[in-house]
Amino acid sequence: MKLHELKAVEGSSTAAKRKGRGHGSGNGKTAGYGHKGQKARSGAKKAGFEGGQMPLQRRLPKRGFNNIFATQYVTVKVSDLEKFEAGSVIDAQALLDAGIIKKVLDGVKVLGNGEVTKAVTVKAAAYTASAKEKIEKAGGKAEVI
Repeated sequence: MKLHELKAVEGSSTAAKRKGRGHGSGNGKTAGYGHKGQKARSGAKKAGFEGGQMPLQRRLPKRGFNNIFATQYVTVKVSDLEKFEAGSVIDAQALLDAGIIKKVLDGVKVLGNGEVTKAVTVKAAAYTASAKEKIEKAGGKAEVI
């Protein structure tokens, strides 16, 4: 097959509708916009405009608060640390390489879900009390960086 032999699949592309090009086209005269009225005019279709009535997005109350200064941690379960070998040092880069986390936001927080049996050294930004306890119970270290 050569480049000049390539053809589009049947039905993949349709010709653009040519509005206002004579009544024989089926879209002539008023071009599908009907007779007069606001919707027949150019530039009269403002989204969300309710004819001067207070729009819905302004009638509804604003809710919540987004704290842009809050620290966002990537969470890792204690059971995820089981994938590493005993005696290894686990930090954010090691977790990225292992595919456990996708990105490091403001640091890694270790949660106490699951169990760990291997003695590993974990370097993270934060720990829950149960996570720290489980890591140290298995003979490992939980270092805060």
